[in-house]
Amino acid sequence: MKVALFTFGCKLNFSETSTISRSFTEHGFNVVDFNSKADIYIINSCSVTENADKECKKIVKKIKTKNPKSIIGIIGCYAQLKPKEISKIEGVNIVLDAKEKFNIAKHVTTLLKNNENIYIKSNIKNSNIFNSAFSLNERTRSFLKIQDGCDYKCSYCTIPLARGNSRSDSVKNIIQNINKILDSKIKEIVLTGVNIGDYKYKSYNFYKLLKEIEQIKRSFRIRISSIEPNLLTEEIIKLIANSKKIAHHFHLPLQSGSDTILKKMQRRYKTQLYENKIKTIKKYLPDCCIGADVIVGFPFENEALFLETYNFIKNSQISYLHVFSYSERKNTKSEHLKEKQNPKTIKTRSKMLRILSEKLKRKFYEDNAGKTKEVLFERKNKNGSILGITDNYIKIEAKYNKKLENKIINYKLENINSKQIFA
Repeated sequence: MKVALFTFGCKLNFSETSTISRSFTEHGFNVVDFNSKADIYIINSCSVTENADKECKKIVKKIKTKNPKSIIGIIGCYAQLKPKEISKIEGVNIVLDAKEKFNIAKHVTTLLKNNENIYIKSNIKNSNIFNSAFSLNERTRSFLKIQDGCDYKCSYCTIPLARGNSRSDSVKNIIQNINKILDSKIKEIVLTGVNIGDYKYKSYNFYKLLKEIEQIKRSFRIRISSIEPNLLTEEIIKLIANSKKIAHHFHLPLQSGSDTILKKMQRRYKTQLYENKIKTIKKYLPDCCIGADVIVGFPFENEALFLETYNFIKNSQISYLHVFSYSERKNTKSEHLKEKQNPKTIKTRSKMLRILSEKLKRKFYEDNAGKTKEVLFERKNKNGSILGITDNYIKIEAKYNKKLENKIINYKLENINSKQIFA
């Protein structure tokens, strides 16, 4: 039977979907593209924002229009947080919690045999179960899960409720998975997790894990997906500065450039720490790309506090932003905070930050113009050219040449085109 899978959300979800896809193949199913007509559809859901929940329902409706007789299973964070709500969505046959999602192929087999819907919900809070996962869907890049869950208590976040406490994969498993990925000819591995800076396994922390990965005597590139600023140590930065494998690219969640808002968010740092961290990065890695997440419209974020964020970012050496509108989530502390922001105001502020992000990115690109960087090229795109990315996260678009595919080569950054890509 044909199975199609769809993923919402983060790189961690993509790594898990890819692993689950391979388990369906092992169980004798034929995995097809999600846009194809299938007998079974699996949705790996996200619930970071309210919009993610709505999108999940929309996908279910779309599937039933395409194939009314199809079986639909929903896993992921939304399934862990709101299983009863999902089970009432017309057309949904399987809802699995975080502990059972990797067994979905087995549950689908059971459903086909017994013709009975399956809904499983359990408490993930104190789970010590870790399911290894990595993606093999992309030809040049793989997302490797090294950590799951989070012990932080940010006032707006449901992730600890959806994924449980922080736990990590063993160093042995991680090294084995890296070698499996490299055997498939992939050249870049992105380390992913909910809070990878909190990696702990026996005597190993994140720094020691990176040192172990450095010892693998094969040609590849490692990229760190996202790391909390308070967990990025000078020791890690210096290691990367001396590394021939780890990309000069950090994504440091900021969320707000106002200490007042950071406190209400229950973040574990102030703006001074964040600023010092950027200075340390630039001291050892002058060419480093630094991305940041920002939440707009958090309760109490008046005009003055928003401008604190805007000006903090404007005067920093951040290279680009991921801008999110605040979304109220049930069972979070911020749900009960007063002084909610007007949606129109949030939209205006988000636009301001996105424009600022484009300016920061342009400046970063201009600062790198004329330099020669190692570029990993991908494959021929729809425009007949080939896209690539430098180790410090600069996008390249070059004239297509088959010899460039899945190769890391030295490339001089010259002209920036209208799409803000070096061409």
